[in-house]
Amino acid sequence: MKDDTARKIAELLLQIKAIKLQPNAPFTWASGWKSPIYCDNRISLSYPHIRTFIRQALVRKIEEVYGTPEMIAGVATAAIAQGALVAEAMGLPFVYVRSSAKDHGRENLIEGELKPHQSAVVIEDLISTGGSSIKAVKALRDAECKVKGMISIFSYGFNLAEENFKAAKCKVVSLCNYNDLIQVAVEYDYISSADLAALKKWRESPETWGK
Repeated sequence: MKDDTARKIAELLLQIKAIKLQPNAPFTWASGWKSPIYCDNRISLSYPHIRTFIRQALVRKIEEVYGTPEMIAGVATAAIAQGALVAEAMGLPFVYVRSSAKDHGRENLIEGELKPHQSAVVIEDLISTGGSSIKAVKALRDAECKVKGMISIFSYGFNLAEENFKAAKCKVVSLCNYNDLIQVAVEYDYISSADLAALKKWRESPETWGK
């Protein structure tokens, strides 16, 4: 079931161009890294049948891996909508974590009512290095929330992310990862054999690729 879900999500994200593969016209990430892939899962929200499929997959995976938490938390901004959909489906409270505290009003870092010692699963749309995701986890822990773990729609599967989550002592799972995506992209002719070689090379050393 896991593989079927991962493959289906990869197929859907490629179909609607939420994930773009452009080895010959690479993107530049905010970090400065050059990348042959760009992922924007927010596009899936515009397609009711796709967002429903993703929501249901997230709920199943949360229940399978973490049981039923007392609350769902989303990471701003991309995972706010996904997190709210999951919380609604599970009948649970929802909060979201900002990238930084507001500079006015109550100067909140976490939006919504968060009660101390509640257990939570954190929703993320995409995991690259894990830095911003772990920052959200830390904010929740600082607010005395018991974080059971994190779940994302897609992960690049970087070793750095794995090391960062391990150091943070935070369990993380993803519905779909880079290897799932590339396999589906090859099968459905989204990429050529030459593209495949470039994509594999990037995955081996993303911080230096294209320089």
